[in-house]
Amino acid sequence: MRGKLLLAALALFSAGADARVAPPPLYDPVLLNIGMVCRWDNRCIERQKSAMKRALKYVAKMRPASWRVQLCNRNAARGRLRVDWIGYDNCIRNAALRPSPPRRVQRRRSRPIA
Repeated sequence: MRGKLLLAALALFSAGADARVAPPPLYDPVLLNIGMVCRWDNRCIERQKSAMKRALKYVAKMRPASWRVQLCNRNAARGRLRVDWIGYDNCIRNAALRPSPPRRVQRRRSRPIA
């Protein structure tokens, strides 16, 4: 009897430990974002998480120009709130990127009053 009780307590304890390690994805917006981009493929999710960590570390350490961050944000956007982190990581590290030229603003000609 004592062994069964110990076994049941151990099973409950181990189930509780797993629940603390991985929160449900419903309350983790980053995992939801990555899961939607990857269509819940585990290998893809791990690659996206790894790329996200690399990209955020690089941005924190190297402090790239704001135009580069904005360009890569636009490039890596997948829908309204989704981000392809692998694409962002590749873009932010790309040394060949150059800022886009300034936009030319065409002025309207004023029409003479008749």
